[in-house]
Amino acid sequence: LCVPAVPVLFKQALENMDMEEGKSVSLRCELTKTDATVVWKKGEATLQASAKYEMKQKGTVAELVIHNAEPEDA
Repeated sequence: LCVPAVPVLFKQALENMDMEEGKSVSLRCELTKTDATVVWKKGEATLQASAKYEMKQKGTVAELVIHNAEPEDA
């Protein structure tokens, strides 16, 4: 018996947030599967973990923390 894979969907999508320049801002989304791979992008560029970008994933919740936020991070 072959069971087709169920696609990963967003249970809770990203929301627009106001940010204060120089502070940290956290963006979260919730997925329908715990084993989904999340890739964070800004436009076409894939963000990599660094001192500026921190990626976390616990269960179905994926989070991107942007440290020292700047207007260019919009």
